[in-house]
This record gives sequence, C-alpha cells and structure tokens, in this order.
Amino acid sequence: MLRFVVRRLLLLVPILLGLSILVFAWIRALPGSPADVLLGERATPAAIARVRHEYGLDKPVYVQYFNYLKTTTSLDFGVSIASRRKVTEEIGTRFPATVELALSAMLFALVLGIPLGFLTAKYYGSVGDQVGLLASLIGISIPIFFLGLMLKYVFSVKLGWLPSVGRIDVTRDVRHPTHFYVLDAIVTGDWSTLVDVLKHLILPAIALGTIPLAIVARITRAAVLDVQNEDYVRTARAKGLSPFVVDERHVLRNALLPVSTIVGLQTGLLLSGAILTETVFAWPGIGTWLSEAIFNRDYPVLQAGILFLAVVFVLVNLVVDISYALLNPRIRYS
Repeated sequence: MLRFVVRRLLLLVPILLGLSILVFAWIRALPGSPADVLLGERATPAAIARVRHEYGLDKPVYVQYFNYLKTTTSLDFGVSIASRRKVTEEIGTRFPATVELALSAMLFALVLGIPLGFLTAKYYGSVGDQVGLLASLIGISIPIFFLGLMLKYVFSVKLGWLPSVGRIDVTRDVRHPTHFYVLDAIVTGDWSTLVDVLKHLILPAIALGTIPLAIVARITRAAVLDVQNEDYVRTARAKGLSPFVVDERHVLRNALLPVSTIVGLQTGLLLSGAILTETVFAWPGIGTWLSEAIFNRDYPVLQAGILFLAVVFVLVNLVVDISYALLNPRIRYS
C-alpha cells in the first residue's frame, strides 16, 4: 500500500510539470494583456510598457516560464494583478468556501443517491424503479443555473425560508480564523452563526449536488443489480443468512466499489470550483475567483489556481484508490 501511495505521489511531478507548460502557454494565448485590463482608458504605450516591465511580461517567454517555475516550486505564487494581494492568501480565503460547498453537495448526493439507487435495484421493474430512473434522468439533465434560480425563487423570494446569496449574513461581525465558516462557528460555540451559515449553505449545496445525486443513484442501481446475481450472494442466501445481512455484507459493500470511483471523480470536479453555482448564489469560492481572473488576464492567479486544483484533483483520486482496500480487503495493489 505504501509503495502504491509513493508511486502515485511521484507521478504527480511530471503531471504538474506538463500542466504548468500547458497553462503557461494557454494563458498567454488569451487576447489582451493584464496591462490593458489594469489601465483601461488610461492605457498609453508608456503606461503599458511600465506595467509589463513591473510584472516581467517584457522578458522572453522562456525566461518568464522559468521564473514562474522557480517561484512555484518555492510555493511563492506571486501577487494578484487585480487585487494586489498575495495569491496564497486568496487561495486560503477562497478554497475553504469551495470545500464547504463541495462537501455539502456531495453529502447531499450520497445520503439520497445511495439509498435511492439501492431501493430501485431491489424493486427492479416496479413503478418505483421507473420513477427513480426518471428522477435521476431529470437530475442529470436540468441545468445547474436554472435549478439554482428556481430554488432561490421558491425558497428565498416566495417562502422566505432561506437566504439567496453569500456565505453569511452581512450584518454579522464574527471572526473566521480558518475561513471554514462551519468549523469556526462550531469551535467558538457560536450556534446562532452556525445556523446562519448552514442556512446559507443549503440552497447552493442542493443545486450543486443534484447532478452527482443522479449519477450516484444510477451507478448504485447498476452495481447492485450486477452484484446481487453473483454466486457468493446466492450462496449466502442459501446458508440462511437474513436478507439484511446479505444486503449489508455482500451486496452493498461490493456495489460501493464503482460508486466510490464516481464519488472521487465528482468530488474532485466539485472542488475544482463550481463556477455556475458560485455565480448564481454569489458564493466567494475558487470557481468565481478563477472566472474573474480570466476576464482580468490575472496571470499569477490563473497559473497558481489551476495548478493548485490539479494537485487537489490528483490527491482526491488517490484517496479514492486507497478506499478500495478499505471497502474490499481482498484488493491489493501491485
């Protein structure tokens, strides 16, 4: 197991190196430049030259790349061109928001998706099975931005039950040392703030978690249908084990292997930044941060943000691979 983990971590080096080259080339292929965005109507040839010199954009491309590589390996991602703040500080404030949203969305998907997929498989061919398939198809097909707007209209505008934007009520003056608002509220024992943070989290988590919910339900259904016809399941039933024990020990546990793969991929995608959801709900996460950086031609933010998300994605999938052995001890990595 340790050898497998070390090998996967070593493979991260060439992956990140190749990605750094692609990101560097892609960003500089974008039309316009940071100087144009910063200066706007005040852009004169002299001012543009000054800004380009300030950020090293007047040097040869290969020099720019090696400088970028040198600062990245030292974990110094530079300063944002738009906000003039350190990129590491912005990641530290933006990424926790995306983590909270992504984990809440995935929790919503798993809590509903696995039971739904299991039940539709157990009652295969019934009306409930057909309704479950139809619901999952709708969940995959409906656009996130449309669902988000509908949720805001119903639960915020019409019913007034839940807030429609942001992570917390703007009138609250509380400190967030870790920038994980839920964790900070729990650690400090500020239960009213915790309730407010959770209320802000519900609608975006539902909107973001609908597609993973539908995918998890369909994969669980297919996996359970496949596993429950295996010889070892029929043998367990023939031994007289109760249906609950057979389903829990033999069917569901083995059916969760393909589900865990999907969960890992979906979690990695959610942590990469749900731009549409964050935009609709004005959620200050990594997705909107990178989206704004594209429009601002903010090279340091784009270069650091994309590499950071690549590392997160690889590590999430590494955790998923390790979870195979926990779900099924017979699996060994060569």
